[in-house]
Amino acid sequence: MSEELKKEMEVKEVETTVEAVADEEQKADGVSAVEEAPAAETAEAPETESPATEEPAAEEPVETMADYEAELEASFKRVKEGDILTGTVVSVTEDQVLLDLKYYAGGVIDKENMSNDPDFMMQEEIHPGDEITATVISTDDGEGNLVLSRKEANDLMAWEKLVQMLNDRTIVSVKIAEIVKSGAVAYLEGIRGFIPASKLAAEYVEDLEEYNGKTIEVTVITADPEENRLVLSGREPARAKLAAERSKKIAKCEVGAIMEGTVDSLKTYGAFINLENGLSGLLHISQISTQRIKHPGAVLKEGQTVKVKIISTADNKISLSMKEIQEEDVMDAADLQYRDNEEVSTGLGALLKGLKF
Repeated sequence: MSEELKKEMEVKEVETTVEAVADEEQKADGVSAVEEAPAAETAEAPETESPATEEPAAEEPVETMADYEAELEASFKRVKEGDILTGTVVSVTEDQVLLDLKYYAGGVIDKENMSNDPDFMMQEEIHPGDEITATVISTDDGEGNLVLSRKEANDLMAWEKLVQMLNDRTIVSVKIAEIVKSGAVAYLEGIRGFIPASKLAAEYVEDLEEYNGKTIEVTVITADPEENRLVLSGREPARAKLAAERSKKIAKCEVGAIMEGTVDSLKTYGAFINLENGLSGLLHISQISTQRIKHPGAVLKEGQTVKVKIISTADNKISLSMKEIQEEDVMDAADLQYRDNEEVSTGLGALLKGLKF
């Protein structure tokens, strides 16, 4: 290669290098111009008031896994037939109740699975928002719901309550559902109970139909879940009520008061008298007559009207006497006779006093 050619190539390389450096400088100058332009505009722009500082918006609560703990637990829960669940009533129809069980499936209770009481009215007894405990009898009704029975769950829990009522002698109100041979039927805690005719009221009831549909107070006298046997009695509450009313009336009775009464029954030890104030008292044989008698029948007979005196109300029992009235009558008669004799004596003395002998 000649010397001249080498020199030309070296010159071209130098020129190329110079051009590249120039290009780089131009690019750098352009970037600086762009960066300086906003600063200049900012410097030249007139001063303005800074906008008021806005308060930061309230932060929305952040949901965590804890917020869904119940739902998550329910989703993992495995329900099987025989389990007892508690849910909240969502809706009620005449034939079915829908429950929210906090589970991926809802619960349904049909009317026949709600109560043993044939007169049970779904829409009157059950309302949205009520809590119901029931037993799972099927895990799918064909529409993805659990089929439940409150009647079955109630039977288990009801017997526990009934046994407790028996032990505590609890008084509760029941409605007579029907009259059967030798007694009546009523439902308590959804369980069918029998009330013998002899225990329907304070006294034996001849016409049971008079009580059909009535509401009475009863106590549990037999509760046997194994035999499914529930026996109720209205006699004890009825007698207790009568005793309380009697106590109030007796408290108003005054010892020494005299009133009329009717002989209700005769016993060897005396007679029971029905008084005009609705109470009854005992007229003991020793208080019937001033004379000694062997039997009340010697002087009294049932249905006879007599006048008696209240001589005691101790222990809520009224004790009566005819003898004291007779004795008072004798004393009054003797006193009257004495006054009459005194008047006669005084009159004769005064007459003689005026005479001269």
